[in-house]
Order: sequence, then C-alpha cells, then structure tokens
Amino acid sequence: MFTKKIGIDLGTVNTLIFLPKRGIVLNEPSVVAISKKEKKVLAIGVQARKMLGKAPQEITVIKPLLNGVIADYKAAQAMLTYFINKTSSFLRLFRPEIMVTVPVGITSAERRAISEAVLKAGAKNVYLLKDPVASAIGAGIKITSAVGNMVVDIGGGTSDAAVISLGGIVSCACVRTGGAKIDQSILDYVKKRHNLAIGETTAEKIKINLGSALFLEKDKFKKIKGRDLVSGLPRSAKIYSSEITHVIQEDLGEIIKIIKQVLQETPPELISDIMDRGIILTGGGAGLRNLDILISQTIGIPCYTAEDSLFCAAKGLGQALDSLETYKQNISTIK
Repeated sequence: MFTKKIGIDLGTVNTLIFLPKRGIVLNEPSVVAISKKEKKVLAIGVQARKMLGKAPQEITVIKPLLNGVIADYKAAQAMLTYFINKTSSFLRLFRPEIMVTVPVGITSAERRAISEAVLKAGAKNVYLLKDPVASAIGAGIKITSAVGNMVVDIGGGTSDAAVISLGGIVSCACVRTGGAKIDQSILDYVKKRHNLAIGETTAEKIKINLGSALFLEKDKFKKIKGRDLVSGLPRSAKIYSSEITHVIQEDLGEIIKIIKQVLQETPPELISDIMDRGIILTGGGAGLRNLDILISQTIGIPCYTAEDSLFCAAKGLGQALDSLETYKQNISTIK
C-alpha cells in the first residue's frame, strides 16, 4: 500500500515539519489562540504568535507544549492537525506514518499523550525518536559507527545531552531549561532591575540582539519599551549586553551541569573519542553567542555549533524515516 511519511520536530517554541524529497516545509511557532466564550480555535502558528500579549480578554493565546511535552492536549491536537493539513495535501487519501521528536527525559505518560495527539491528528502509525539522536543524524554524525559522539540539543523547553555510539544512547540527561527559560529570566530581570514590564517577544529580541554566554569586549546596548511598574505609563530603558550575560549564567549553568553528568557516566574509551571529536551543539538555543566557547572553556573539551543547528532534528527525522531499520533501537512505535 502507498504510504506517505512525515517528520515533526515538535517543540515548545517552534514546530518544524519535514517531508521526504521536499525537506523542511514548515517552521512555525507552537502557539494557539482560542476564543474563551466559544472554545473555538481562532489562529495557530504565525498568526497566533502575533497575538501574544496583544489579545483582548475574550481570546486566550497559549503554548500547547511546556518543557517539550504536551501541556494542553486539545490545543496540541488542533495545532498538529492544522500543521499536517497545511503541509500534506495527501492526508485525505492516505493516513501517513509520522515520526516525532521527544526529549530524552520524557515519561511514559508524556510519551503516550504525544502519540495519541498525533494519531488523532491523522497518523496511521507514530514513531517517537529522541531529540539528541535526531539532531546527531541531522548534523551529519554517523551514529552507527563504533565511535563515541556527544550531542547537546538546546531547544525551547528542554536541553538534552547524550553520548551516542553504535547507533544507541550510552548515557544521557535532560534538563527543563532552554530558550524559553532564558527568555523568562530576562523578562524577570528587566522587571526587577528596571521596574519595566515587557512581553515574551521583547525578551526574546533582547536575547537575540544582546545575549552572549561570555562578556563581550565591547558592551552593546538596546533601547527597549514597556510599561513602568510604578506609574503604569509607557517608558523606555537601555539594556546592556553585560547585564544579559550576567542574568543568563544560572540557566547556562544548568545546561553545563547535565553535560558534566553525562560525561561522568560515559565509559573511558568513549570519553577519548569525545575529546578527539568534540561536543556538537544543536537546536535553536545553540545559536546563543559564545555558548560553544563557554562550554569548551568550562568542560575542557572542544565544542562546536552544528551548521543550521535549528534544523538538525528535523533533517534527522527525514533520514530516520528513510532508514527505519537502521535506527530501530532508538525508535518507539505506536499504532
């Protein structure tokens, strides 16, 4: 029987869809806008993201996923159905096989929730692939070889660290700290230090423009706008990169902590391989300025950011879908 395949990199902040022979066909925010009164979905993805912090009281704008797992089942199902229909015109004729990325720290209940949501969105079969494995494949690492490779996937909701050899995960750890947590830390800091209320979108822009894992030689600044917490009136303030670097150190420390944990649980022979080959950073969070240098200096092992780090997991899904037998030990199957 003719069966189509779809890869979904399901993230707390963004969802990406990969179709064989077409590549990445969708990259949209994991956001849903719902009418409170009618309980009706009004917008999903890019359009819903535009409503964050701007919607009237009658509209709730939510993120269906929290820390890489489903927090609102109905909203997640609606979002998945919309994204799949938007990218897959064949859905009405063929129920596709769908592979989805999941964090390494996911529980059986969380795994079941994701699988059921994808099945109800129109899937024939659901395959679950752990984030670091998908990212390693997408980064061009030959995970089936008898060589140790370490991948750190920094997403919006979670960060996963794993050592992979002979096609399987040897040691791994997950922390529910990622890009969204860093954004929240920036938001909280601006509120406390500058008495200025800002939204999630502004916090993310500050991270992108000023964020750095290490203090910059030349301090940069950005003027931001928000609501004064004392007067309640609009006000602007200057935010410096040195402030942001200081603020995010605790969150980065959590990521470095799991890297150390994984290395401590890794056999000596594989440690030797990792020292030679270095640590590979993937995921959207890997784009943080100087993060690879900070990890390299702290851990004492070379660290590199993968090319197109944001898309590594989605690309890895595509390759795994084409070679299910090769990667079967890392794949959970739900029908």
